[in-house]
Amino acid sequence: MRRRVWPIVAAVATLAAGCTTTPLNLPASAAPQAFQQQATGGPPSWPSTDWQRGFSSPELEALISLAQRDNLDLMAATLRVRQADARARAAGAAILPQLDGSANIDRIGGRAHGATAHETDWSALLSASYEIDFWGRNRATLDSARLSVVATQTDRATLALTTATSVANTYFQVLSLREQLSLAQANLRTANELLQVFEARFNAGSATPGQVASQRAAVANAQLAIAPLEQQEIDARGALAVLAGRAPENFSVAADRLDELTEPRIVPGLPSDLLTRRPDILGAEANLRAAHADLAAARSAMFPSLSLTASGGLQNPAVQAAVITLEGTGYTTSLGASLVQTIFDGGRNRAQRDAAEARQEELVAAYRASILNALLDVESALSALHHLDAQRSAQQENLAQSERAFEGAQLRLRAGAGDYLSVLDAQRTVYAARDQVRQYRLARLQAIVGLIKSLGGGWQEPAAVAQAQ
Repeated sequence: MRRRVWPIVAAVATLAAGCTTTPLNLPASAAPQAFQQQATGGPPSWPSTDWQRGFSSPELEALISLAQRDNLDLMAATLRVRQADARARAAGAAILPQLDGSANIDRIGGRAHGATAHETDWSALLSASYEIDFWGRNRATLDSARLSVVATQTDRATLALTTATSVANTYFQVLSLREQLSLAQANLRTANELLQVFEARFNAGSATPGQVASQRAAVANAQLAIAPLEQQEIDARGALAVLAGRAPENFSVAADRLDELTEPRIVPGLPSDLLTRRPDILGAEANLRAAHADLAAARSAMFPSLSLTASGGLQNPAVQAAVITLEGTGYTTSLGASLVQTIFDGGRNRAQRDAAEARQEELVAAYRASILNALLDVESALSALHHLDAQRSAQQENLAQSERAFEGAQLRLRAGAGDYLSVLDAQRTVYAARDQVRQYRLARLQAIVGLIKSLGGGWQEPAAVAQAQ
């Protein structure tokens, strides 16, 4: 007997060792020691979860809160998390026994050779079945489902951050367009004032009809710039409304200037810290771990499955059989075990295992790419801020000197000592300088928001997510 048992035990041990999966080793991150465009300005200051407060705009804070609550894309993402959680609970049920209750009644009647017989058979049973997860397939399937929940949660967190930063950028765009519209209207007023001067000089005989016509063309050109700006402001405001989960009709924004906003101080720390602050990186890791669990389940499917069944209850007749039937009502029980091993499936299980291996390798590459893309996002945002800082003094000097030159040209024209072309050129220069300052303010604010987004927007790995991984 021992000679028969020990080979079986050895075979089972060999199979168990063969199906044991190796632990997943995440690829080493390529995080550098420091960011190349590292900002200087004191200790690190990562963005907080309420980073929008740093812009000192209660209206912006309210809009972001509204978007986090009512944005339809975020609502859909929340429902996807609920779906993933339900699938994980369903996968967890496979590692527990299944208990069923059944009741049955059959009325049988027949007539032959002048004789009639009737019989009523009934049963009330409880049955249980359990698949012994000897190879860990059900456990691996549950792990995969739980990690899919983590990935879905991080996807929603990524979408929430993208939505919040989109609200901020669109809000800045609305204010910038309003500033640009205000500049265009001021340019139109100045052009009309100059037209009045030229018409007065023409009436006095000191200006030519060509000069008056040229200035009237300048007024018309200034007028043409207003309508497109009004349309762009309406479009941007409508986009902001949709981000906030509101209809564009009657959606209003009170602020109209970018210079009323402040710039929060954001200084990133070590690049390695970025790996735990970006939800997309944690999502890529969760997807990779889920794929590893799927691979374990695919490998386990190639081994035998052992299932146990049991049932008990009351029935009449107590035992139904073709040969021996125990008449009358009584207790009945049954026990069973089945061992199933696939002998030939056309290579299906092996193909599924190969597909799972390829999927894992694909997600290894995706995980590494997510880290590199995160580093690139931070470097790009830091570089943008670095170059904008270098332009600050030049922007201020250009505006100051352009306004001074325009004021001087206007005074000379009114005194009769200036010429038309000098005034027109000075007007175009000062308008362009003011518009450059507007674009500069917008670029700075959007670069700061880009840096906040690239640093994870204050997101921290929840304890539940860390436990699931």
